[in-house]
Amino acid sequence: MEQIDAIIKQIDDIVWGIPLIVLILTCGIILTIRTRFLQVRKIGKGFKYMLHDDNSGKGDVSSFAALCTALSATVGTGNIVGVATAVSTGGAGALFWMEVAALFGMATKYSEGLLAIKYRTTDRNGKILGGPFYYIENGMGRKWRWLGKIFAFFGVFVGLMGIGTFTQINGITSAVKGFFDPNSENTVNIFGNDYSVCVIIAGIIITFLAALVLIGGLKRISRFAEIVVPAMISLYVLCCVIILVTHVTQIPAAVVEIFESAFGLRPIAGGAAGIAIVMLSAQKGIARGIFSNEAGLGSAPIAASAAKTNEPVRQGLVSMMGTFIDTIIVCTMTGLTIIISGSHTKGLSGVDITVDAFDNGLPFPREVASFILMICLAVFAFTTILGWNYYSERCLSYLFGYHKWLSTAFRWIYIGAVFIGPFLTVDAVWNIADIFNGLMALPNITALLALSGVVKRETKEYFARTGD
Repeated sequence: MEQIDAIIKQIDDIVWGIPLIVLILTCGIILTIRTRFLQVRKIGKGFKYMLHDDNSGKGDVSSFAALCTALSATVGTGNIVGVATAVSTGGAGALFWMEVAALFGMATKYSEGLLAIKYRTTDRNGKILGGPFYYIENGMGRKWRWLGKIFAFFGVFVGLMGIGTFTQINGITSAVKGFFDPNSENTVNIFGNDYSVCVIIAGIIITFLAALVLIGGLKRISRFAEIVVPAMISLYVLCCVIILVTHVTQIPAAVVEIFESAFGLRPIAGGAAGIAIVMLSAQKGIARGIFSNEAGLGSAPIAASAAKTNEPVRQGLVSMMGTFIDTIIVCTMTGLTIIISGSHTKGLSGVDITVDAFDNGLPFPREVASFILMICLAVFAFTTILGWNYYSERCLSYLFGYHKWLSTAFRWIYIGAVFIGPFLTVDAVWNIADIFNGLMALPNITALLALSGVVKRETKEYFARTGD
């Protein structure tokens, strides 16, 4: 198993090397320039459109429901476990690079949402079809259909073996174990390894609940997300705010640590060692940032294409807010609480880092703090499991056409992947997710760059027409 983990780690380092990081940031920078920093200038419009649905066009769900569906797939373990992993391995500076990735990622997510509406299509049954594969095929031309196929192929596996299953269920069961059986006093031996009974029971329950909801498809997922996602984000952010307010005098020192780590300014970081630290910080921060908000991956436009609107720019602004909420708000809150508590320097891993920050930061008994975090993580991760099943199915349908038997079979395979997730090692889980994330991003970013002129033109025409 250690040898397999080492191979996976090597592949991850290659995929998420300097070239891909530069490509993702460059794409965001180019789109930011071509839209004239729209994510800053029009953020007010983004909030307005997010809270006031259009409902003027054909679609399956409202713009807000589409955003909540996208958030259900993005606000998950990446915000709680992913941030902790990035800060513990890349230093406090990883949080800074997360924010940089998010700032430019907002322009990327805006462009994805815009293109999703502009190039979506309708099948013979009247069903709305959209996402990167359709703006590749309809925007770049049918000769590029092979690129859409590549995106769809990796999209299936990102859901099946990355963001959608392994990382989410692993995060849930780790949190449950940390609360109910932190010392692994009650274990069962499976395949030669000892696992806590809590991990097994939690895995079975989550798998069962996921199976129940997945049968209902997009509309059931979106209805669930509209209610649960805003409520749980509010609860989680409130807890983080309480920690920050009660430790307000430590925030300046945490900010200094973040910037020193991000730019290798700490005394120990000199010369080549300093450059290596900065590169590690940037790599972990950007990788986890992309994992969390999915800007550039092309997943969110699959949900955005189902929105009831005929205005591509309007939906782009709504989609952009997903990155703002996910990273600028939720990830920042998580990172600051971890750095203030010093939990990232205690040799902990995964969810245990954030649990330690909540236990030491919240002015509640440790049991209460741990329970709150466990519930937040479980709900966030559960909704991500649901959202990514929808994304993966849409990718599968693009590859082979829609067949009911194929979708049914895939759902059972997906549920099986959820079930085995708790029994994989944490490092292997995150590295597998990173690999598929990076591979999925490549065809989508290619399309975004090729269609950046369309994004610029649509944006200019919309605001000239509306007078905003």
